[in-house]
Amino acid sequence: MTYLEFEKPLAEIEGKAEELRALARQSEEMDVDKEASALDKKAETMLRDLYKDLSPWRKCQVARHPDRPHCKDYIDQLFTEYTPLAGDRNFADDHAVMGGLARLGDKPVMVIGHEKGNDTASRIERNFGMARPEGYRKAIRLMDMAARFGLPVVALIDTPGAYPGKGAEERGQSEAIARSTEKCLQIGVPLISVIIGEGGSGGAVAFATGDSVAMLEHSVYSVISPEGCASILWKDAEKMREAAEALRLTAQDLKKLGVIDRIISEPMGGAQRDPKATIASVGSEISLMLAELEGKKAADLIKARRKKFLDMGAKGLSA
Repeated sequence: MTYLEFEKPLAEIEGKAEELRALARQSEEMDVDKEASALDKKAETMLRDLYKDLSPWRKCQVARHPDRPHCKDYIDQLFTEYTPLAGDRNFADDHAVMGGLARLGDKPVMVIGHEKGNDTASRIERNFGMARPEGYRKAIRLMDMAARFGLPVVALIDTPGAYPGKGAEERGQSEAIARSTEKCLQIGVPLISVIIGEGGSGGAVAFATGDSVAMLEHSVYSVISPEGCASILWKDAEKMREAAEALRLTAQDLKKLGVIDRIISEPMGGAQRDPKATIASVGSEISLMLAELEGKKAADLIKARRKKFLDMGAKGLSA
């Protein structure tokens, strides 16, 4: 278990309980059940207190947790017959974006998502989930294919933002993001978007312009990272806590503002504490959202989707 900075007191208690059990395993004469159970109960209470009312900055930390399930984990557990599709037919295959044909239950879908990787090698290969232009152009190609064959699109968003490197800018990063966002608004099939970790800037919006947008309870979705916002506004990245408060980036705030449609609960302590349960919950919500859109005509889907995003912000910051 990887512990976040604010979880250090919890780490000490759970560590002591594990030490006692390790000693008991080495000596059959030791009886530590009572002491270990007391520590477990104390840890459970502390965990509940820590996660009862997380600040926006702490939610950012949880959303970035390295043990949090990523796109590949969701695809492996939720979907069957997954057939990955690669490349933008123009420049290269971007490994930060994965997608392909699959089945959710007995329903054929097109699934697209950002993948961050789960160890040093895979994180470098996936560019930490930061897509280049070819990643967005691959997504456009897959959305076109889905529309051609009448397949719903499921987008799983987890990115700090689009890659800001020189090569990406030279190949038209902003244009690719804009085209992907435009494609989301144009396709005549249901588009479900779920923010499973970080929803960073235009890199997230390019997949999140859907008929129904959901967020996991401790995920975040914002036009800029708290560190980036603090650097611009206060010239000090250490003001990220204040920036996180001001950005209104939590699922709870965004639901009030009408930016997202629903919040998916996480296990106590965050998705990283029980990835399988989290993934199952997301799968259930995706099925419900798809069922709500089933049978709708293409023209009606497009019209309602466009209206939804044109009306966004009408509730105001006082919400």
